[in-house]
Amino acid sequence: MFLTLVIMKRKVFLTFFLNFVCCLAWTQITFEDRSIELGLNLSCGYTFLGNGVSISDFNNDGWDDITFTTELNSPLRFFENNNGIFEERFFNFTDAMDQTKQVNWVDIDNDGDKDLFVTSNLSGNKLFENQGNYNLIEITQSSGLPTTNLGTYGASWGDYNNDGLLDVFMCNRDGGAQNPNYLFKNEGNNTFTNVSSEAGIHSENRVSFCAVFFDFNNDGWQDIYVSNDRYDYENVLYKNNGDGSFSDVSFSSKTNIACDAMTVTVGDFNNDSWFDIYVTNSPQGNYLLLNEGDETFTDITYTSGTLFESWSWGAVWLDADNDKDLDLYVSGQYTGNDPDIRSAALYENIGNNTFIEPIDDGFNGDDEASFSNATGDFNNDGLSDIVVTNLNTPVFAWKNESTTSHNWLKIKLQGTVSNRDGIGSTIEISENSLKQYRYVLNGEGYLSQNSAVEIFGLGTSTSVDYIKVTWLSGIEEYFYNIAANQIFEIIEGSGTLNNNVSLKNNLIIHPNPVSDRLFIENNTEFENFVLFNALGQEILRKNNRDFINSIDLRSFNSGVYFVRLFNEHQQLRLKIIKN
Repeated sequence: MFLTLVIMKRKVFLTFFLNFVCCLAWTQITFEDRSIELGLNLSCGYTFLGNGVSISDFNNDGWDDITFTTELNSPLRFFENNNGIFEERFFNFTDAMDQTKQVNWVDIDNDGDKDLFVTSNLSGNKLFENQGNYNLIEITQSSGLPTTNLGTYGASWGDYNNDGLLDVFMCNRDGGAQNPNYLFKNEGNNTFTNVSSEAGIHSENRVSFCAVFFDFNNDGWQDIYVSNDRYDYENVLYKNNGDGSFSDVSFSSKTNIACDAMTVTVGDFNNDSWFDIYVTNSPQGNYLLLNEGDETFTDITYTSGTLFESWSWGAVWLDADNDKDLDLYVSGQYTGNDPDIRSAALYENIGNNTFIEPIDDGFNGDDEASFSNATGDFNNDGLSDIVVTNLNTPVFAWKNESTTSHNWLKIKLQGTVSNRDGIGSTIEISENSLKQYRYVLNGEGYLSQNSAVEIFGLGTSTSVDYIKVTWLSGIEEYFYNIAANQIFEIIEGSGTLNNNVSLKNNLIIHPNPVSDRLFIENNTEFENFVLFNALGQEILRKNNRDFINSIDLRSFNSGVYFVRLFNEHQQLRLKIIKN
């Protein structure tokens, strides 16, 4: 009896020990370079200050494809993802074989096909309209975008005036320091207008590498943050005034960093709904700027453990182990020949605004001169992978092979009233009262584009209580009780709405859903009201004299409608349901 009891106790202990060891193993972060096995054994060549990379599903088949810019006299390289293995795809277009810097796949006309924008610091930028079936037609000249060389490095896309069309901000770093940065407004007919002056963009060259559209104060308007590559030119934060203009709030927001700034990488690493900024720099050290939620930021680089202290370029936020918080990967240009000088780093988020470097995170051989990086999911397994471009050596394809039992949820957006790509949308998820946030970007980081599909780590949770999407149109909608480990696609207008919609400057529209009259309270700004049906067709238009503070909708059939309120400076859009 005693012997049996001892054996049983040993079995219990052994079971506990094995379970404990397994639990430890389930959280091991591991990345391995699988570029050869994945079909990505290529070099982008030698280009001064590196080449760019895009992870974007350019053929809309649900798999992340990859596009590389290249050196002079080399073509752009397109790699189509076929069930997790990449095969080179040759598009039907005229490739000028330029030295190229950044590539953005972006739907400029909201037709469902991603168009192609390519920057070059030697021969000028180019815009191609996607005709389908891998056919691209260059429309740079007819679009009104500059055809001369501006010395452009980075391009970021956003909708600064909330009209449902994606605009572009170009960062120019030409050798003669002649060209300033430019903001081009999308006019909706495949043409663009230079609105830099009226928007308040600085008119002098500030040797800028890249910028990002994001909403730093959560007011529903996209702001712009710019990284400048000289101590003479502080980084700039442009606050969107909501009337087509921006104000420089760099000083008051404490984001006026003076350094050799390369990348601007945005993410909410502490899950407080305010998006933070990471800026890479020369060996003096990088910057992690914590968004305080009051239009100011605090530099927490030293206390966070993310200084890097090497010559760094690209950086990307990702939840490497799906444990519900964002980690950070940084690329550097040193080759690792000197063990005291960093070539790259993975910073694991351990909470309380603190990061550590895992003892063994894989990344064996991560010692090339690296510049641009981007994140996506090569094989749709819910783990974030990373692609890195290197100087004159083969690229890295860091496949996430972490051993983990953690669950995940991938969310893909499709705008209807907002821009088709859902750029500028905020995604909030909640599970067991813990919230996470993502902001949909296009053209972020150093010469990079990350996948438009957002990955949320869920830890051991098997579902989320709700998903909330706040679109640039002003529409807020919810999706409840969503199971883990799936790609959840959301079309704008398909969720459950807020019943009373509070908008800018205390404007309130209610009720929603509506049966007879739609009330518009505290409307002191918007002079015009337009109602669209679900097909986007205009069916009712009134000016302020006609509708005062309510609209009679009794004559309309039940269904989904879209409202547009506007004046000559701004507009708001939202979805309503007619009972």
